[in-house]
Amino acid sequence: MPEGVSTKTISKATISLYHLCIENRQEHSPEGEIPDQNNSKNAHFVTYHAQMRITPTDSLSCASSSSFPLNSQNHDGLIFHHHHQTLLLLPIAYTPNSIRSIFSISNRRRRRRRRGEECDGRWIHIRKLPSRFNLDLLGRCSDYPIYKNFCPYISNHGLGPKTHNRSHSWYRTDPHMLELIFHRRILEYPCLTADPTRADAIYLPYYAGIDSLRFLYGPDVNSSAEHGLDLHHFLRSDAPQIWSRNNGHDHFLVMARASWDFSQPLSWDPPVWGTSFLELPEFYNVTALTLESRAWPWQEQALPYPTSFHPANLARLQSWLERARRARRTKLMMFAGGGGVSSSPNIRHSIRTECANATGVCEVVDCSKGVCEHDPIRYMRPMLRASFCLQPPGDTPTRRATFDGIVAGCIPVFFEEMSAKSQFGWHMAEDEYKEFSVFIAKEEVVMKGVRISEVLMGIPAAEVRRMRERVLDLVPRVTYRRHDSSVGMRSTKDAFDVAVEGTIRRIKERLDGHLQQLI
Repeated sequence: MPEGVSTKTISKATISLYHLCIENRQEHSPEGEIPDQNNSKNAHFVTYHAQMRITPTDSLSCASSSSFPLNSQNHDGLIFHHHHQTLLLLPIAYTPNSIRSIFSISNRRRRRRRRGEECDGRWIHIRKLPSRFNLDLLGRCSDYPIYKNFCPYISNHGLGPKTHNRSHSWYRTDPHMLELIFHRRILEYPCLTADPTRADAIYLPYYAGIDSLRFLYGPDVNSSAEHGLDLHHFLRSDAPQIWSRNNGHDHFLVMARASWDFSQPLSWDPPVWGTSFLELPEFYNVTALTLESRAWPWQEQALPYPTSFHPANLARLQSWLERARRARRTKLMMFAGGGGVSSSPNIRHSIRTECANATGVCEVVDCSKGVCEHDPIRYMRPMLRASFCLQPPGDTPTRRATFDGIVAGCIPVFFEEMSAKSQFGWHMAEDEYKEFSVFIAKEEVVMKGVRISEVLMGIPAAEVRRMRERVLDLVPRVTYRRHDSSVGMRSTKDAFDVAVEGTIRRIKERLDGHLQQLI
């Protein structure tokens, strides 16, 4: 056999022989030690197996053998069965580097097969979109003075700047940057495929919420019915077979605002508020992940609002959970928010009135004019001091403060079901709300004078402790860990992981249902 058989020849041979050689697939170290050929005077072959080190064959007692061609010149390699394991023997003329390349190829093949098994039913294809649909939009972060300058909150892939230089897990996160956070995280998703025909779901990296600002606050306010038409035209003209394969049923995107901001009827002229993206027939089949969903459209699903807590490893997560668990809860309840200052009857006004008359049991953090929006220190410390966090609806039913309170181990008190129970079913199961929250109908408080503090003081202390533990159990599922997090942290499902699982499950249900209709 000629000296220095090429790596290419060995690679080709190994690929053809690998499935024949490896029968025992238990997990062991994939790399063995390469023997010193000069010190193996009597060795004519070296062995390779996924579970055994490379050794001279004179240390083996082989039971049987058969010959296979290794290359076009029919140089022989041998397959030996030894102690019920199958071994591939290669001529000693193969260099150590060539043998290492065999290990690398075989290991990659084994990893691909294992990855294929783990990713079965979970493959996602990221649709390539022109930059005008995502990155270019960030360049206009200061173009909407009537809204706000969100340029500072783009940093750290949407997590925003750290609360202080030495912070490891806390950021000044704007919840409307969820589109950036999700986009960065999906790049780490282990089951990505470049082949759209293999994908179980197709992700559209379109920053819909950020793009909507030009219709809500910018120059296109009178053209809001056109929001999304450019995207649809691109999807139907560039590689149209990707869209047409399932008519958009397998596509999904993140829209980091409440669904109401994208639900203006097409018939409204002049427009009042919002865009008509979710009213366009062109997108009826697309799954939309929003910060708040409406009750009836199947394609909408609410995701937890991003909080300011984004741990990168399990130690940071567990450290915070232990701090929240040990916190001295000196207040019965607290409310962080604005509104309720007018004399008109509403739930926020009732909360402020009750807290003003019972300062010993209730604390109010006034967040009027957005002063709390990017300052978690302002409200997290009071939340750590309270047993219950009051979560009344505002302009819309849901609140970011719901998830801030959960991170603090503060038991949420809801006043209408649309505030959470009917929204975040993927992350907090509807039938489990009694285990970690309290519900008091707002009509009972506003119209009938029920005192919130009396209801909460009637809950036994042991039950309060149990509910708090259940709240803390929710923290990993409703927070978004930092990108590039540790391997251990990645083994704990966070809000992103749960959202992806739910999306693929819903798409599969829709495709199965659509197929049944065709049959």
